[in-house]
Amino acid sequence: MMALNYIEQIEEIIKRVKATQMDAINEASLLIKEAIKNDRLIHIFGCGHSQMYAEEVFYRAGGLVAVNAILEPALSLRPEATKSTWFERLDGYAKKILDSEETEKGDVIIIASTSGRNSVPIEMALEAKEKGLKVIALTSNEFTNDVTSRHASGKKLIDIADVILDNCGVSGDAVIEVEGFATKFGPTSSVIGFMILQSIIAQTISSLVEEGVEPSVWVSSNLDKGDDINKEHVKKYKSRVKCL
Repeated sequence: MMALNYIEQIEEIIKRVKATQMDAINEASLLIKEAIKNDRLIHIFGCGHSQMYAEEVFYRAGGLVAVNAILEPALSLRPEATKSTWFERLDGYAKKILDSEETEKGDVIIIASTSGRNSVPIEMALEAKEKGLKVIALTSNEFTNDVTSRHASGKKLIDIADVILDNCGVSGDAVIEVEGFATKFGPTSSVIGFMILQSIIAQTISSLVEEGVEPSVWVSSNLDKGDDINKEHVKKYKSRVKCL
């Protein structure tokens, strides 16, 4: 049964992540913890489907409040998905995007790009470093190592990041093959990337509490107490987080 085959392959990738990525997950958590302790923000950025990572950890019940999702409309799949492919290869665009955000030295930015080769995520990393932000990359090392950079510098995202989170995916992302059908299907980057990010946030919140720091965490608005709690969070962060 191919559905079971896919689930089993995801389970194998999770095992690889556990075996190889825990040090990087801990490094990322430490960067984010220090940023939160110093009242800095965690920005998260991606193009196309990688925007989902920003949506996953932003304004999310059980997640950190001090997260700014950089959701540039032209880089989303709406209203025309093919345009996002064109825009993510456009030199100079990332600088304009980041300049429009509220950033400070000491902030952290997570940049998601499974291939790590396109101009906008690479330029976003370079611009973020110039502004004094720590850069965490969420990518696929295998995919990145199989392709060339599309940025003028010749660099890839992994060449710039302070911490590299490998989603342990394959080149091309898809893992399922069927005899007689030439195209692989069954991408893995999203489900694994979500797991990695949420594991980092869980570790960060736990570590802050252990140090006596009470981080701001969103509560489900479908709980009776949720609206009142979240209203205070919005009031505190609205001037710094554009999407609020």
